[in-house]
Amino acid sequence: MLAQGRVDGSWLKHLKQLQKTQVLILDDLGLEPLTNAQCNDLLEITEDRYGQSSTIVVSQFPVDKWHGLMENPTTADAILDRVVHNAHRLVLQGESMRKNNLAVESDEKTG
Repeated sequence: MLAQGRVDGSWLKHLKQLQKTQVLILDDLGLEPLTNAQCNDLLEITEDRYGQSSTIVVSQFPVDKWHGLMENPTTADAILDRVVHNAHRLVLQGESMRKNNLAVESDEKTG
């Protein structure tokens, strides 16, 4: 949405919508490395929302690996400073719930 907004001129409009959203969920952060443009967008979003609104970040990667997902180390520092500073971190451990659900579904089919 933001990448397209840079092309069609709606970038600022989309950014303001994200700023006004009460709870923003960034799911699966780090499935692919972030480009400089994506990092700059994420920095704008986190800067606008910092101390104003809630942002939930979900990732398969531990927080100490997030820095390596971003091309520009300076931008990565700025993003992580805003995201991690006032964060409540929940680290989940154990088997994937998807694996558990597949086992239950398999048992239900054969049982």
